[in-house]
Amino acid sequence: MKAMILAAGRGTRMGALSEQRPKPLLDLGRESLLERQVRRLAAAGIRDLVINVSYNAAQIQAAIGDGSRWDARIRYSVESDPPLETGGGIIKALPLLGPAPFLVVNADVLTDFPFASLKLDAGRGVLVLVPNPAHHAAGDYGIDGQSRIVDRPPKLTFAGISILDGALFAGLAVGKHALKPILDAAVARGDLYGERYDGVWIDVGTPERLALAREKARDLDVDAL
Repeated sequence: MKAMILAAGRGTRMGALSEQRPKPLLDLGRESLLERQVRRLAAAGIRDLVINVSYNAAQIQAAIGDGSRWDARIRYSVESDPPLETGGGIIKALPLLGPAPFLVVNADVLTDFPFASLKLDAGRGVLVLVPNPAHHAAGDYGIDGQSRIVDRPPKLTFAGISILDGALFAGLAVGKHALKPILDAAVARGDLYGERYDGVWIDVGTPERLALAREKARDLDVDAL
């Protein structure tokens, strides 16, 4: 399976921390957010990776390279600045991702989710959902008794981890597209399934949550590096 790491966002809520350095390259201690995602995907046997880049793209390409130090192959989908948003970034990268369903992971989440466990057995996608953090208390989607994603409570938060079928994006031209309307349409068709995860998950969207992620990463990766 191929995977796409979403790394094109500007990270404006990080303030001065991301003025000169793209948010995916902010460090967790011994490695950056993006390096950790690449390392964990490769360790899970997912070594054919696509990373979309925009803001300070050359910095990311120079820091991560071709993936050989993780025994992975990395290709880059280079977007303009400002970027194409999540849906548009995926659409632009589809020629690199190929026809088979692919894993999609946000660069800026810290998690111990077992990537190799996520499978697409039915429908057009599987979303990983987590308990709602304080900064997103309303959640995004629910999961019904058949594991389908539904737009009703009780709602959980989309973790930024999914397997998606490229058919979800059929007919959409390359350009700026948010992902949520695309997912909402698939939910209305009954095409998406969900998996709840109660392990470690932090959306590293602010300096405060970056500090929390750094503390948690030290505990998670004490023997990994």
